[in-house]
Amino acid sequence: TLDLVTSFEGLKIQPEYTFETAPPIDILVVPSAEHSMGKDLENEAMIQWVKQVGTRARYVVSLCDGAFVLAKAGLLTQREATTFPSDVRRLKRMFPEIRVHEEVSFVQDGPMITSAGGAKSYDAALYLCELLYGRKVAVGIAKGLCIDWKLDRIRFERVRDDD
Repeated sequence: TLDLVTSFEGLKIQPEYTFETAPPIDILVVPSAEHSMGKDLENEAMIQWVKQVGTRARYVVSLCDGAFVLAKAGLLTQREATTFPSDVRRLKRMFPEIRVHEEVSFVQDGPMITSAGGAKSYDAALYLCELLYGRKVAVGIAKGLCIDWKLDRIRFERVRDDD
């Protein structure tokens, strides 16, 4: 729907499209939301949309507990991923077919990039910028955010670059 969406952190997001009216996309970003690990996983329309769009997207990124939505949609099956540190055990328990990494900022497994969330979300976002546009652009964006972007100093896992 076009109803306001509230992120887990309380950020209000006003959708411009519904599942039916959304245009094709290149990058699907699934942030944490207030019910990422609960009733959102029972929302079949959303899960099917994420699965359909995520299968076609060039990259799919989850931030924090958005990984639960990707897992429920089957996009992380037989892949490696991460989520918010205090929810790693829960992701492992709920989705044993995923190899869940701990103590990393993010994991890239093919087109799937999953982030630990919080401030570490910037690591995954800048990494994606670097993949898409090169190091110079990523460093420029980071400078605008007052971040010293040095990929070699970030703890992450790259399982597969591309499928």
